[in-house]
This record gives sequence, C-alpha cells and structure tokens, in this order.
Amino acid sequence: MKKYYFLILATISLLTSCGTSYMATYSVGLSSVESPADAKKQFGETKVVNFKDGDLNKYRYEDDYIDIIWYVSLKQLNFELTNKSGHTIKINWDDVSFVDITGQTGRVMHAGVKYTDRNNSQPATTIPKNAKISDLILPTDNVYYVSGQYGGWREKNLIPAYYNSQEALNNEAEKYVGKKMTVLMPIMIENIQNDYIFTFNIDEWTNQPK
Repeated sequence: MKKYYFLILATISLLTSCGTSYMATYSVGLSSVESPADAKKQFGETKVVNFKDGDLNKYRYEDDYIDIIWYVSLKQLNFELTNKSGHTIKINWDDVSFVDITGQTGRVMHAGVKYTDRNNSQPATTIPKNAKISDLILPTDNVYYVSGQYGGWREKNLIPAYYNSQEALNNEAEKYVGKKMTVLMPIMIENIQNDYIFTFNIDEWTNQPK
C-alpha cells in the first residue's frame, strides 16, 4: 500500500529549567487502514489521501459510511469525523484503544475529559447523520502528575524525543525508526460495531546529523 506521510513539526532544541534539551523530529506515514470485513462490499470503495492545510499535512480516510481526517501532533492524535452513513453513529470511548511504539495497548481519553477522570468510564459520542465532530485521542498512560511547586499535570510525547545531549540524541533517536502506533476505533452503525484500525509508521528521523 502506498504510504502517506506527515512531518511532526517541532524545533530541534529548546531551553528548559535543566538546561538545553535536544529534540528528535520524525516523518511518520499512515501505513494502513483496516476497515470492517468485506469493506468494499458493505462500505464501498475505500481510499486514503493526504492534503495540505496551511503548514500542516493532514490525512483523510473515506468510505461510504465515514470520512475522517487525521493530524498527529507530538502528544495526541487529532481528528475530524463526518458521518456519511445516513444513520446516527456512535464512538464507544471505553472500547477505543491505542497501541504505542512498544506494542503496549492502553485506554484513551478525549477532549472534555478531565485528567483526574481519565481512567473512569467515558460516555459514548453520538454523531447524527451528515454531522461531524472534531476531537482528539490522548493515551491515558501518557498522562501523569508531578508534585511540588512547579508541578502539575503532564503529557508524554507519543514518540520519545528529548535528550540531554547531542550524543544521547545521536545514539538513541534512530531506534524509533520503523516503529508503529495504532488506533483501534470501534464505531457503532445501526447497532453493529465496526472496528476501524489506523496504523501509523515512523519512517524517518528527519533531523539526523549527516
């Protein structure tokens, strides 16, 4: 399958309270979308395209039932989902899962959910026919709390990126190339659960020293 790429945009380095951090950036491709069984028969022809939205590269998957646009940032997966089915559809958030680059599967939270409630049951999102929603997916395992005067809630990057030295960056960043991240998003259509699987592949370390 043809790969579609987006570039995680970030600066190479930034100042922190501990000094200078060195940051790796990666090119990531939407390598596959698995739609429900017999998708061509039941869901019509499927397609994935990429397009430019300002400075951002975004990626669209479309069949006869849904149209979903993805933009993956450093810490979360942002999407806009349009219901084309002619029926009300639902996203059951308790059934949505994220597989990280280590193969670990975990729960997700989405917009409007408090960090403190991230492990609680989350109500389904209902999308009427011809309507759309804008939302995000944030792995709950990536959310943590830091105590102390300068503490608070934090979110880990989807791909580890920060290093204390150029040497550490050079030695560690390459190992994430070829890793995958996956979103399993079950969508209820006419009371039938349809499992969509979106897989993203880390194709290149873009600021690797030449």
